[in-house]
Amino acid sequence: MISFTLMAIAGRALYGHLDTFEIMLYRSLLGIVLVLLVGWKTGTLNQINAGKARLHIIRNLCHFTGQNLWLYAVALIPLSQLFAFEFSTPLWVALLAPFILQEKWTPTRIMVVTVGFVGVLLVARPDIAVVNSATLAAALCAVGFAGTTLSTKLLARTESVTCIMFWLVCLQGLFGLVCAGYDGDIAMLNHQTWHWATVVGLCGLIAHFCITNALKIAAATVVMPLEFLRLPLIAVVGYLLYDEPLLLSVFAGALIIFIANVINLRAEAKLAATPSV
Repeated sequence: MISFTLMAIAGRALYGHLDTFEIMLYRSLLGIVLVLLVGWKTGTLNQINAGKARLHIIRNLCHFTGQNLWLYAVALIPLSQLFAFEFSTPLWVALLAPFILQEKWTPTRIMVVTVGFVGVLLVARPDIAVVNSATLAAALCAVGFAGTTLSTKLLARTESVTCIMFWLVCLQGLFGLVCAGYDGDIAMLNHQTWHWATVVGLCGLIAHFCITNALKIAAATVVMPLEFLRLPLIAVVGYLLYDEPLLLSVFAGALIIFIANVINLRAEAKLAATPSV
């Protein structure tokens, strides 16, 4: 939650200085250094392999698309609205998980998805009459992130965190280089941008490390809804830093989502404690 919030602040600060592809490129270059360094210090570099190359490519294409849409929207719409749109990701995950991950659909999960969607609508309050490229990007980024989550869950069954993170930074860097450099013009970092680009890179890596570990432990439809707790945090940040209004609907929606997730977590814990017959 903290990492994604700091990423939003840094992404907004970089708006007008770097395009989204350039941000992804510099973020990935820093990530490559960090992953190799941590892997070397922990002795896990030997876990890197290309056995699941196709799935790694699919995962990172989904993420690259979703992240670029997110970075585009972060400077153009209120942060709470962006995060609310992004929080439709668990709805896509829960919808697709039974078909891709063979996770069971339970009445509790169906209820959580339904109630969570109501909460998202209450927070986002999308106005159909006012649809622009930024709101469309914010809505579509969730689809890309859902693909990332599902493919990460598949990879986490057999691949180590080091392996997943290595292919993340390498493929994202390659995609960023191609997309940022296709016109032969890549903006260089300067005194106004290097520190913000570093924040994006560090926080992006930390966030993915946390999510990947969480998905190795719990079902995707349990992990992803917990991110709803970012909503009140980003609403306060938007108010303090950017004078974005603190709307009652934001906190009412967050409360609805929180209650739904508490119910879901208790049901999952009870299910896990029940011995299989």
